[in-house]
Amino acid sequence: MATQRGSGRAAPAPSALPPLPLIPTAVVGSHGKAGWWYAGVKALEAGEFGPADLEEMFDDAANTAIRDMEEAGIDIITDGEVRRLDGYVDSYYAIIKGITPLPVRRKAGPWGYDQQTRYEAVGRFEAPPGGLGIIKEFEYLKAHTRYRTKATCAGPLTFGSRIHPGTVYKSVVEVAERFAEVINQELKGLVAAGADRIQIDEPARGNVSGEEMARLFNMATQGVKAKLAYHICFGNRFGRSRFLRSYGPYFPGLLKARTDQFVLEFASRELAELDLWQKYGEGRELGAGVVDVKGFNPDTPEDVARRIRRVLRVCPAEKLTVNPDCGFGWSPRYMCNQKIRALAAGAALVRKELKGR
Repeated sequence: MATQRGSGRAAPAPSALPPLPLIPTAVVGSHGKAGWWYAGVKALEAGEFGPADLEEMFDDAANTAIRDMEEAGIDIITDGEVRRLDGYVDSYYAIIKGITPLPVRRKAGPWGYDQQTRYEAVGRFEAPPGGLGIIKEFEYLKAHTRYRTKATCAGPLTFGSRIHPGTVYKSVVEVAERFAEVINQELKGLVAAGADRIQIDEPARGNVSGEEMARLFNMATQGVKAKLAYHICFGNRFGRSRFLRSYGPYFPGLLKARTDQFVLEFASRELAELDLWQKYGEGRELGAGVVDVKGFNPDTPEDVARRIRRVLRVCPAEKLTVNPDCGFGWSPRYMCNQKIRALAAGAALVRKELKGR
């Protein structure tokens, strides 16, 4: 992970920022990367980039993502997760101690989740002495924006999803429990660095109940003094889902999660399961996915506004944040920017309508 460079400007404290508008806009995490980012990765793999080159590329990519979100009019931004080289957790697997890679069984043919590298536990999981790198990512973000920010971190099930317990751990749940301890330290470091919003990302993997997901979330966030969001993901690598795309099996068990907000995917499913929120969401904040990151079609502000109006039937505006379904890490940058501009413009349309009533 790249280290923080000089900021050139100081970000104001959260209390000094203007209040968020009604129905604020946010992103889930990752931003579409520029073509030169991929060229830089190839240069790194070919041995043509050194550590300083990589750090410069990461800084430039973070600056670009931050600027794109600011110019689009997004209210709560991230650094675009541009320092995470090989996907959401692969970069962490490269630095976590206590795991070893397993052979990939299928390499030929169309890409699929079965081609991801899997690992086996060979010792107690440990983060490097400096942590996973998420704190440094966040420090750079805070130093380079005057907007409200959100830190994002994979959850214990996400970290453990591709790790076989081996002989060290008794089960995949025990693997996740150990990662919850590792994550908890990282989150407390984020708070110490000034993070007041933190999102945990977990998969809707199907073989873990909503109640168990909530328990692991609570372990990972125990004692973390920030506004917490819980993003539950169906999978998005190359725009492909990984799991059965239904939240139904996880409710009401998920409600035991001590989170301030659930961040859920609706746009790519044509707003299916909004009734779940009407049944279970009272008192909680909702981060509603109203932009389809899997579809190549250009969402328009009117598309976004129409979806927000539907969500408002089951969630009061005061409890609603709107965001893309998932991150844009597998989307072209131009498409990502078009969609986040539509997100901001669509939310503005609905705010104007509500103000005129």
